[in-house]
Amino acid sequence: MKYDTAGDPITGIKWTKTTTQKIADALAGENIFVSSNTIGKLLKDMGYSLKINYKKIESDPKKSTPESREKRNQQFNYIDQMRETSRKQNTPRISVDAKKKELVGNFKNQGAKWCKKPNEVNAYDFRSMASGVFIPYGIYDMDRNNGFVVGGISYNTAEFAVNSIVKWWKNKLSNTVTKQKSLLILADGGGSNGSRNRLWKICLQKLLCDKYGITVTVCHYPPGTSKYNPIEHRLFSEISKNWAGGPLKDYETILNYICTTKTKTGLKVKADIDQTVYEKGIKISDTKMDKINIKYHNMLPQWNYTISPTENRI
Repeated sequence: MKYDTAGDPITGIKWTKTTTQKIADALAGENIFVSSNTIGKLLKDMGYSLKINYKKIESDPKKSTPESREKRNQQFNYIDQMRETSRKQNTPRISVDAKKKELVGNFKNQGAKWCKKPNEVNAYDFRSMASGVFIPYGIYDMDRNNGFVVGGISYNTAEFAVNSIVKWWKNKLSNTVTKQKSLLILADGGGSNGSRNRLWKICLQKLLCDKYGITVTVCHYPPGTSKYNPIEHRLFSEISKNWAGGPLKDYETILNYICTTKTKTGLKVKADIDQTVYEKGIKISDTKMDKINIKYHNMLPQWNYTISPTENRI
């Protein structure tokens, strides 16, 4: 049994991956007959309890070095600095991210809601039973406390990510009296808007900077720290609570859940569908990368850079 036992050395609480019935069966093999219920009571008296996995380890200890931790701290401080500078300059500041793909149909949705009878949903969550998929890409406006979610129907690519930001830009800022000429984007370090994603930078140049004549500065959160991205706890967490326990039966239902998401602090959310079928696996050559009008910052250039309209190339 010692190999099935684990626990907290500080509190003394222990747990075992062996079930009470298996323990009772093992004891029966030694001519010790006791019920599984009694085993449970004895385990509780001995300090054991039922436990779920506890998310506490942020990274592989072997990969976490004093140097990597120092760079992470430097990046957080730099992001705070860039946010404050942009605020003083009245530069729009957004936090972006994509969430997991949702199946559209009468499927079980995690969470619970108040009702007299539970919703009856499909017993299985097979992709073939879905009427489609919904890939939420969110843009959170930190100054206005507004959210904008674009639902993709194909793949979460860099082109989809940038087009989502373009939709937000057109919806929120392009028709304002004061034309904005710069934008600060806070993004995770990986995924469709990752720091190493070449297509992400190409699309920012062509679809946003060149088309609308704006300068875009991007600051990425270090790997393994996406939970600190403001959009996680200011937008997506609220949407998840709003549609918890409700089957995402169709696109209209999903958009309604998103658009009716509100908070006491005044959060307002809009949503749209992007029906484009995006291509996966697009490769970007070094020649194309050389044409980007990009300037990497002196502070951690792998995570911080500014892309300007091509016409402003010096």
